[in-house]
Amino acid sequence: MSDAQTLKQTVESHIAALPLADRQPENLYAPMVYILGMKGKRIRPILTLLAYQAVSGRPVSESLNLACAAEVFHNFTLMHDDIMDRAPVRRGQPTVHIRWDENIAILSGDALFAYAMELVVKDFPEKAAPLAIEFSRVSMAVCEGQMEDMDLALRSEVSIPEYVEMIRKKTAALLGGCLAMGAIAGGASSKQVEKFRQYGEKLGIAFQLQDDLMDAFPPEGFGKQVGGDIIENKKTYLYLRALELANPEQATRLQVLFQTDMGTDKGKVAEVLDIFRQLNIPGQTQALIESYFQEALQLGEELAAETDFGPMKAYLGVIAKRKI
Repeated sequence: MSDAQTLKQTVESHIAALPLADRQPENLYAPMVYILGMKGKRIRPILTLLAYQAVSGRPVSESLNLACAAEVFHNFTLMHDDIMDRAPVRRGQPTVHIRWDENIAILSGDALFAYAMELVVKDFPEKAAPLAIEFSRVSMAVCEGQMEDMDLALRSEVSIPEYVEMIRKKTAALLGGCLAMGAIAGGASSKQVEKFRQYGEKLGIAFQLQDDLMDAFPPEGFGKQVGGDIIENKKTYLYLRALELANPEQATRLQVLFQTDMGTDKGKVAEVLDIFRQLNIPGQTQALIESYFQEALQLGEELAAETDFGPMKAYLGVIAKRKI
């Protein structure tokens, strides 16, 4: 099995070779090529490749189209998210709706979704039905998660289980789906497919919680704005757990701060972080992250007894502290 960097290069080469650049109309396909060319960590396709190899024992090259389908779908979600968020920049470059316009971005995003489905079933016709069903299930979960995220932002009261379920759908379901599709293509049993899916979802939730934590308490050299979620009044796990543990005075102050648009005011961020520290929210969050990692670890041990899981475990060790 190739190392993580080699796998990433293999995925990049395959994405670059996808036959999109010469298709017409140009204004439909050029944005697709543009956003895929921005590159990224390519974690989702690599997970698909590793799941396929773990189950089948065959070369990952056989599942490259399936793996890249996951990345094409991911970029479809990014293209539409950027429109909804009015984001001007993606990975240091103008977003599609800025470089072209919103109508083109919507239509090109739709085309990315359709092309992803083509890639899902292209090389595994005998497994086309279960792969298509899994892809559709994941697609619906991601859309549900995005809608729930928007709905929760408008509510004054949100529970921690509601927040966790939202990030499971919006972020973790795609990771679980990548592993499930790789396992399906590789010939896994239904029980193994479910274990791969659950493994990916547990990790995905842990990674998102880790991102929430690093947004407020970044490690040295993180290189991003501290407290971006606080500035945007996002009801992350940190905020919700703080409300549960806070005394009446702290709870009232947190609610006031999260109902106020103070732009990039550093005083707001500092005050919220101070309350978080008083309530040991970093430790509370880290404990929850660890609980999801431990659940994933148990599933990984079970899969290791049934499949060639070593390369998957090694790769996840590389990305464990990176943003998904």
